[in-house]
Amino acid sequence: MLKLNAVILFLLDFYIFFALRATNIKFMRTKWFTFLWWGYSIALLVGLFISFQYSIPLAIRSIILVAFFITAVSKFIYAIVLIVDDLRRGGIWVSRLFSNKKGQNLEEKLEELEKPLPEVPKKGISRSDFLLKSGIVVAALPMLPLAWGVISTAYDYRIRRQKLYLPNLPKAFHGMKIGQISDVHSGSFFNKKAVLGGVEMLLNEKPDVIFFTGDLVNNVASEMRDYQDIFSKVQAPLGVYSTLGNHDYGDYYFGPTDSPAKRKNLQDLIETHKVMGWDLLMDENRKLKVGNEEISIVGVQNWGTGRFPKKGDLQKALLGTEEQAVKLLLSHDPSHWRAQVLDTDIDAMFAGHTHGMQFGVRGENFQWSPAKYIYKEWAGLYKEGNSQLYVNTGYGFLGYPGRVGIAPEITIFELVSG
Repeated sequence: MLKLNAVILFLLDFYIFFALRATNIKFMRTKWFTFLWWGYSIALLVGLFISFQYSIPLAIRSIILVAFFITAVSKFIYAIVLIVDDLRRGGIWVSRLFSNKKGQNLEEKLEELEKPLPEVPKKGISRSDFLLKSGIVVAALPMLPLAWGVISTAYDYRIRRQKLYLPNLPKAFHGMKIGQISDVHSGSFFNKKAVLGGVEMLLNEKPDVIFFTGDLVNNVASEMRDYQDIFSKVQAPLGVYSTLGNHDYGDYYFGPTDSPAKRKNLQDLIETHKVMGWDLLMDENRKLKVGNEEISIVGVQNWGTGRFPKKGDLQKALLGTEEQAVKLLLSHDPSHWRAQVLDTDIDAMFAGHTHGMQFGVRGENFQWSPAKYIYKEWAGLYKEGNSQLYVNTGYGFLGYPGRVGIAPEITIFELVSG
């Protein structure tokens, strides 16, 4: 996707460059502007290539990706302004083509079409110049929030508290605290101290049990090398239960087909969960016992609709839970809930995956993100019949190394009988 976007961005460079050269802004017509414009664009594309082909410090790689993302957004917005102006001027040209002036022959009409389009100046500036210059301001607007999303909010962990009402909850579990984190994406991190701070926030809540709902890495197990010690601190009296997400299988690095390297990578990731003391549930379940009472913790491998892997086997995971009063499911992709889970007697499912698209607005009584147009359930608690789903918006980030309006989340649940 980044390679495709790089090609699109380079094509936009040509389109925007010649549009800027056509304005009345004197600097845009100088050699310095040409040098700066193409020098920056080429340096950015070379940096992007190096960051994915060679091992470079993560901080430098992050700076390159931030610059690429912000540049792409700004140029895309400016291209829309230019397209609007071109369509407007194209409409004028077409209307002139089909207009019939009295006594005008074909030769005269062709000569008129070759003349520049009439632009009526408004307050000393033509309409096209106004659009081109104001478009520069509009295109620059996203730079501030996107940069702030990297500097300030990428690691601005927030604790969200949620009471989870379960009618059949055994009395011994009433008031139990469950912590949930999801979508660590350790390959994106560039600030170990901040990551540790988020883990300490989780542990300070003293949850009785902790759930991790997938995507420990971006592509390969080795991404956890610098962060394994930090996440090994994530422990709870009744255990830490985890599951796999779509990124954990290595499909985006090794490709969708099976290979020895891909299998070894997955085995290394499974071993990482074990070394950290996390109980990785691969289409299986565990009985959580308090006193003489039990509930079931069920975990499946990734299962998602559309292009995402369908590796999980829910029926296999549920074997042996038939007599349990309450079943809590860990499944990475929230689309699994409607596709399969609602047809079972699972009481609550815990998911992640969406990241809230790392952009939007999220308050106590209102939330919005472009993610809502892709996922029906994308953040927070959802209920249907006797089943509930909670979607965590993620601990880490992917692609854009920041967040705007959708903070990285640590969820603390309180189980309530009723």
